[in-house]
Amino acid sequence: MSSSTRKPKLKIKRDDTVVVLAGRDKGKSGKVLRVIPAELRVVVQGVNLVKRHTRAAAGQTGGIVEKEAPIHVSNIAIQDPKDNKPTRVGYKIVAGRKLRVARRSGEMIDR
Repeated sequence: MSSSTRKPKLKIKRDDTVVVLAGRDKGKSGKVLRVIPAELRVVVQGVNLVKRHTRAAAGQTGGIVEKEAPIHVSNIAIQDPKDNKPTRVGYKIVAGRKLRVARRSGEMIDR
């Protein structure tokens, strides 16, 4: 990425339901837990699980912990609210508010 400090605009937000398009978890869907715009990555619940070997620290037990790792935003798509298939995101202005719309069905994504 370029050295500019401008934060890229992502069409995916926290708590969206997304479908994985590529990689070992292709076809899985889950809720977006965290968005990292600077790296163009998102963390999706139950997707791209990695094992971390952790040392016992103050008050915590050690062992092998499974957690979600970030996945690139190009490998996921928003799940269409109508038929649960991947869709692209468009925008519509309704009552002075800019709302996200599923391109596949025209359904509103924003609540």
